[in-house]
Amino acid sequence: MTRPYATDEQYERWFMADCCRCGLRRHKAGTWPDGYVCRTCSDRAVRTRGICPGCGEDRALPGLRPGDGAATCTTCAGFSQTFDCSRCGFEGKLLRGRLCERCTLTDRLTALLDDGTGRVRPPLVPLLDLLVTMDKPGSGLAWLDMRRGQLGNASQLLRRLGLGEIPLTHDAFHELQPWRAASHLEELLMACGVLPAVDKHICSFQRWLPGHLSDIAEPEHTKTIKLFATWHVLPGLRARAERSHITPSIRRFASEQIKYATAFLQWLGERNTTLASCGQVDIDAWFAENAEHARTRLRGFLNWAVQSRHCRRSLTIPTMKISRRPALSKDERLAALGRLLIDTEIPMRLRVAGVIVLLYAQPLSRVVRLTLDDVIREGDAVLLRLGEPPSPVPAPVSALLLEHITNRGNMNTATNPTSRWLFPGRRTGQPLGPNHLSSLLNKVGIPIAAARGAAARGAAIRQQLLELPAPVVADALGYHDKTTTRLRNETGGTWSRYAPGDHARSPAGYVPRGTADS
Repeated sequence: MTRPYATDEQYERWFMADCCRCGLRRHKAGTWPDGYVCRTCSDRAVRTRGICPGCGEDRALPGLRPGDGAATCTTCAGFSQTFDCSRCGFEGKLLRGRLCERCTLTDRLTALLDDGTGRVRPPLVPLLDLLVTMDKPGSGLAWLDMRRGQLGNASQLLRRLGLGEIPLTHDAFHELQPWRAASHLEELLMACGVLPAVDKHICSFQRWLPGHLSDIAEPEHTKTIKLFATWHVLPGLRARAERSHITPSIRRFASEQIKYATAFLQWLGERNTTLASCGQVDIDAWFAENAEHARTRLRGFLNWAVQSRHCRRSLTIPTMKISRRPALSKDERLAALGRLLIDTEIPMRLRVAGVIVLLYAQPLSRVVRLTLDDVIREGDAVLLRLGEPPSPVPAPVSALLLEHITNRGNMNTATNPTSRWLFPGRRTGQPLGPNHLSSLLNKVGIPIAAARGAAARGAAIRQQLLELPAPVVADALGYHDKTTTRLRNETGGTWSRYAPGDHARSPAGYVPRGTADS
C-alpha cells in the first residue's frame, strides 16, 4: 500500500494542525466553523448533549457560540456537516458507514453471535438486548476491541458462544481462559437470565480449585483435598450464600483452607507419615511451628478429617485464640469524620462510605451491600436502614449522601444499567468490592482499611453505647446483642448510666422482699 504523501514534511502539512479547541498540534479530524479540530476534541464535542441556547432544541451540541463560548447545535453554529446516523438518525459520534456507536455495536454483536444461519443464536438474544441498550455503547465497542488478536478476547468468546462451541453451563465457563474475560461474560449471561444466578465468589472458587488440584504431586493427597473441598468447603460457601452473601474475605478464607490443608499433607509426607496415621504429637508439632493465621486455616480441615474418619478420632485440635485490635481514640475518630465531611479532594463515594463506617460502626462488607431502598426520606429528614429502626442521618452527612446518590459511578455500561446498589461496582449486577473500597480509603489516609477497620468500628459502637442501651444499639446497627454487650462492658458502661436520676435510691413504693407486713 502506497503512502498518500511523499515525505514527512508533506504529512505534517496535510494531516497535522493546531486544534482550535485544545491548542495542541494533532491529527486533523475535521474543519469546523471555529477551525481545525482534533479527534479527541471532536469526539468530546459531538457527545455533548443538552438544550441548545440558540434554538432551544434538545440535541448534540458540538458548536461554540461566539462571545460566551456556550455549546450550541450544528445548525446554530453554522456547521456544513451533520452528525446524524444514516440508519437510526441519532445525532452523535459517527463511525464507519456514518453509523452511530449504538448501531455499530448492534451490527458487530449480531455478527459475533450469529449461529451460522444469518441470525443470532436464539438463547443469546437476551444477551444481545442487554449489551445494545447500555447507556454508553462506546464502552461496549471498547470491550469488543480489548486484547484484539490475543487468545480468549471478548470478541472470540462471543463468536464461540454464537457457534455453540461453548455450552451454556457454569462448568463450561469455569474451564475457559483467560478467566477474567470468561468470568465477566458469565456474569453478563447471569444478569440477562441466560445462565442461572450463582454467587460470583462460588464461581471463582470452582474456577480456581481444578488448577490447584492439578499442581498436587501425590494422587492420594489430591483425592483427600478434593473430598474436603466437595464435602466441606463448597457446602459451607453455598450455605452462606443462601443465608446472606459471600464476601471476598470469606472466599479468600475458603481457598486458604485448601492451601493449608495441602501444605499440611505435604508436611506429614516429609515426616514419613500420612493423615490416617498421624498422631497428637504431629498435630502439636505443626501448631507449634506455625503462626495463628495458619492454625486458623487448618482447623477446619482437621475437624473434617476427624469427623469423616480420615484420621484418628482421638485427636485433640487446639482451640483458637482470638485477638482484638485497640479501638480508635475519640479524637482520631472525630478527626477522620471531619476530614471526610469537608475535604472535597476525596472522591464522593469514599467520603460517604467512610462516614457510614465511622458514624454507624458498619464493616465495609455490609456498607457495599446497602441499596437505594435503604436510604429513606421522611420530609426533610433522611434515615439509613442498617437495622430496625432505621438510624437518623445528621444534616451534613445527609447532604453528602444525597449528592452521592445523584452522581453514582459505574452506571453507564451494560453491567449495571438499573443498579439499586448504593455503591455500584463494575461487575455485572454487583456492588463495589469491599477490599477495593478498603484499599482506596487507605490510600487517602482514612483509618478504615484492613489493619484498623475493626478499631474504627469499635470506636463508633463504643460512642453509641455511652448514650443508648446495648440491645437498642444492636438492633439499630444490625449487630448481635452479645457483641454490643461485650463492648459495653469493655467500655465500663452499666445499665445505671442510661437513665437520668439517682439509681442508688429505691423507687417510691418499693418494699424489699421479706420486709413487707404479713
